[in-house]
Amino acid sequence: MRKILRCFCLSWLLPDSAHNWKGEVVNVADGDTINVRRGKETVRIRLYGVDCPESRQKYGSEATEFARKLLLGKKVRVEAVDTDQYGRTVGLVYVGHKMLNRELIRAGCAWVYSSCCKKQPLCRELTKLEERARKKKVGLWRDKRPTPPWEWRKKHHRSQRGD
Repeated sequence: MRKILRCFCLSWLLPDSAHNWKGEVVNVADGDTINVRRGKETVRIRLYGVDCPESRQKYGSEATEFARKLLLGKKVRVEAVDTDQYGRTVGLVYVGHKMLNRELIRAGCAWVYSSCCKKQPLCRELTKLEERARKKKVGLWRDKRPTPPWEWRKKHHRSQRGD
């Protein structure tokens, strides 16, 4: 019985292949959404804890290009955290020893998506990286008050309805 219990407990320490897997980035849809080929399937990944400017928003193309240069055609490791309401895998994406989520914040290409970032201590680390990027005025922080994507989406959605 002890042997079974020990094996069960140790299994919790091992990475779950359903949540930790490798693939090749085949498309960068925007700064925080990529497509990764995993075997014969392509999985759409939404980066956990970060929110990049939308494609048509100021700095959106810069965020997309940053992710594209770092990832396109490269082998990555995905650590799945959740699935969003659109069926996308929400996760952390690593290329080598670099985590894209972290690098986007560090480069001033994204905000910490604090309403969705609950995984500690990672979210505290991302918040500190964002504060440093703001102080250094890198990327979108060159603007005095850049518009967060969640505000841009609300305004854009309203204007489409004719409000």
